[in-house]
Amino acid sequence: MSQTQREEIDDLPPSAKLVFKVLEYKGSLTQKEIVDESMLSARTVRYALERLEDIGVVEENIYFADARQNLYDITVQTDAEAECCADA
Repeated sequence: MSQTQREEIDDLPPSAKLVFKVLEYKGSLTQKEIVDESMLSARTVRYALERLEDIGVVEENIYFADARQNLYDITVQTDAEAECCADA
C-alpha cells in the first residue's frame, strides 16, 4: 500500500477503517457479510464502502452466487502480502 493511500485511509471515519480491516482480514465479502462481521448498520457500511471506493482501495465485483449482490475486495496489497511476494 502506498503512503498516500495509507494517509487517505487514516483520514476516513472510524466506520470506513473498520470495514477496510474486516475486508483485510476476511477477504472478499458481500455487503451483508460485512454488516454481519462489523456489526455496523447497512447504511453505515454502504457509506464506508463508497468512501473506500472513492480513494481506490476497495473494488466492487459481481457476486456470481447471487447477482443481486456485489462482492467487495481490497484492491491494494497489504504489507504482509508485499513481504510474502518479495521473498518469493
